[in-house]
Amino acid sequence: MNAAVAADSTSELVRPGEALEVAPGVHWIGALDPTLRTFDIILRTANGTTYNAYLVRGTEGVAVIDTVKAGFADDFFARLESVARYDEIRVIVLNHLEPDHSGALPELMRRAPQARLYISTRATSMLKALLKPNEDERPFEYQTVGTGDAVSLGDRTLRFLHTPFLHWPDTQCTYLVEEGVLFSGDVFGCHHCDSRLFNDRCGDFRFAFDYYYAHIMRPFKTHVMKALSLIEPLPLKLVAPTHGPILRDRPRRYLTRYRELSSASFTERLDDTHKTLLIFYMSSYGNTARMAEAIRDGAEETAGVRVSLYDLEGGELAPFVDLIESADALALGSPTINGDAVKPIWDLLSSLAVIDLKGKLGAAFGSYGWTGEAVRMIEDRMRGLKMRVPVAGLRIKLIPTEAELDDCRAFGRALAAAMTGADAGQTTELADLA
Repeated sequence: MNAAVAADSTSELVRPGEALEVAPGVHWIGALDPTLRTFDIILRTANGTTYNAYLVRGTEGVAVIDTVKAGFADDFFARLESVARYDEIRVIVLNHLEPDHSGALPELMRRAPQARLYISTRATSMLKALLKPNEDERPFEYQTVGTGDAVSLGDRTLRFLHTPFLHWPDTQCTYLVEEGVLFSGDVFGCHHCDSRLFNDRCGDFRFAFDYYYAHIMRPFKTHVMKALSLIEPLPLKLVAPTHGPILRDRPRRYLTRYRELSSASFTERLDDTHKTLLIFYMSSYGNTARMAEAIRDGAEETAGVRVSLYDLEGGELAPFVDLIESADALALGSPTINGDAVKPIWDLLSSLAVIDLKGKLGAAFGSYGWTGEAVRMIEDRMRGLKMRVPVAGLRIKLIPTEAELDDCRAFGRALAAAMTGADAGQTTELADLA
């Protein structure tokens, strides 16, 4: 445990209306939400969450770093008032403008009109969209900051780190230089509510930490690595995120864990000499399966392309996400049933929201009986995931003939050509392959 923090565990419990000191002159003034079970629709929260906000006192004023969700504003203000007056507040920092962090900001600025708001250079448009003052109120006064910018509280210095896309474009971290405290925003956070608050006091939250990373930070791994390059050189006594436990016991373990999760072995290339194509399919009567096999055969005719074929009926989806993250191209095959692609295809596509697909190549194919909408629907979803679809989808009615299987092989060759650059980035129509 950090020697600067009192060892008396009874003094480290969150109590109603009371701020909690987390470092000398630094208080937690956030809120607990233990009954929350779903966050942002997609995240399960078995232990609820916390909305962490902090107050830093210097010889020349007070800074408030982040606020709370609007419904918890009363808790926030009660804790703030237990350690400071509103006329002492000179600085308000928002590391991230999502409503769970900015909900109490409008009222805070009404109570502390002399304070200046500091936000990242990317946050201006979001501030105007999220925090709309009434017509009779003065507009929010703010100053944008980036890496290297700082604000002084006399004997205390807040230095800013630009860490975009963790997990919104506006995100930043704030570093209290004299105490080695990093106010990290959503980075290194998790949804785990415990009134003991500190990582060395609360229950085991490792699953929640990894789960949060997987669903919030994983799509932005390259940005995580850039942020770590800014954070790792800092002297760190304590990491104070906006959700979950405050990390005072061996805080660098959590930086190391982020680096491990951002460098997982499956994200590395299988080898450096081949482009990788993954073909996933579902097949009701074997027709889409035959198409998948022919597409594989055609693609493998191209030197430097390695193809893997997977029947979704026989595998769990989670391991495939790691494979897709490291692949160069993805082809999905589905029959059309009731005017739609089959559910396992949609489940796989939905699971890909946690990885960065921008620029990967996508393709769709399938057998159909009546109308064949599935292929176009899959292509549209791939484009929505920012994939590039260079070869027009292939549909075959019912059982493919030998000539149609030749079309499948041509489809595979065209996709392989797009992977290796032989198509010069142009969309290929099947008629051109005859």
